Amino acid sequence: MNSIMVTGGAGYIGSHVVQQLRERGERVVVIDNLTSGFRDAVRDAELVVGDVGDRLLVERVLTEHKVNAVLHFAAHTVVPESVRDPLKYYGNNTCNTRSLLASCAATGVRRLLFSSTAAVYGMPASGIADEDTPLQPINPYGMSKLMSETMLRDLGAAGAMDYVILRYFNVAGCDPHGRIGQSTPNATLLLKVACEHAVGKRPSLSIFGTDYDTPDGTGIRDYIHVEDLAAAHLRALDHLRADGESLTLNCGYGHGYSVREVIDAVQRVSGAALNVIEQPRRAGDPPMLIAHADRLRQRLGWEPRHDNLDFIVRTAMDWERKLAAQTSP
Repeated sequence: MNSIMVTGGAGYIGSHVVQQLRERGERVVVIDNLTSGFRDAVRDAELVVGDVGDRLLVERVLTEHKVNAVLHFAAHTVVPESVRDPLKYYGNNTCNTRSLLASCAATGVRRLLFSSTAAVYGMPASGIADEDTPLQPINPYGMSKLMSETMLRDLGAAGAMDYVILRYFNVAGCDPHGRIGQSTPNATLLLKVACEHAVGKRPSLSIFGTDYDTPDGTGIRDYIHVEDLAAAHLRALDHLRADGESLTLNCGYGHGYSVREVIDAVQRVSGAALNVIEQPRRAGDPPMLIAHADRLRQRLGWEPRHDNLDFIVRTAMDWERKLAAQTSP
C-alpha cells in the first residue's frame, strides 16, 4: 500500500490534515524537525524527525514508504521575522522546497499539495483577492512562498509534477474534540493571542490600527477554521489521484471579520473582559484581505462545515484552556 508523506506534519495545520488522513485510513509518514512542531500532535502517524532539505533522508523515506503523494507544510510563517531575517525564510521556505521537489523528481513522486498563503497578493486595492489577482508580496515570507509556487508551476509545465497550490487566508480554531490544536509559543495570530489573554497567559491584547477605512476602523480578515482547511486538502489529494489537472486555489470563506469583531467574540465565548490596548498601524497590514474562493468550491466540491465565528473561537478557547490546565501547578 502506498503512503502519503506530510512535511511539517507536527505543526498546527499539518497535524490537523494528518489527523483527517488517518481517520479515513490513509498510511501517513510525517517528516518534521520539531523546531516549531510537536511530537504529540502527530498522534498515531509515523514520525521521522529530520529536515526537508536533507535529500538523502527525504529520498530514503519516499522510497522505503512507497510514497506516491506529498503534502508540503514545512515552513517558517511569521511575517515580521521574515522582514528581520529574510535569508532564514528564503533558506527554509524556498531552498528547502527546491530540495524537496528535486527529491520527488529523483524518486518518481508526481503528486504534490503545496501550502501557500494569501501573502502572495500583498495589498490588493479592493481588499478582495481571487486567484488571478496580481501577485505582489510585500514581505519576504510572501515572496518565499511565491518563489516556491513558481518552481512548482515550472516543474509542472515540464511534465514532471501534478500539483494543487492552496493559498490560505487566516487559519483559526482547533480540533473540535480537543485532541490537537495550536500550541505555537509566542504566537502572533490574533485569535491565538486573544485566547491566551483570556486564560491569563498574557496581560493584555493589542489592536494595531484603529483608523482604517473599515466599518469599525480595524482591519478585516477572512478567517477559515483549520478543520475546513484540512478537508480542502483531502479533496485536493483526491482530485490529483483522479488525474485531475494542476490547480491554484484560494482557501477562505469569502467574507471577513474585523479585529474588534473577533475580540468581541472571544469575550462573549470566554466570559472574560479583555484588556485591549490600541496601538498604531503596523507597516504592511492591508485594511482588508478577503478570499474570492468560488473556485475551491467549484473545482473540488468543497463546502465549509464550520463557517461560524463563535464556533471558531470556542474551539480555540477550549484548546487554550486545556493547555492552561496542563501547565497549572
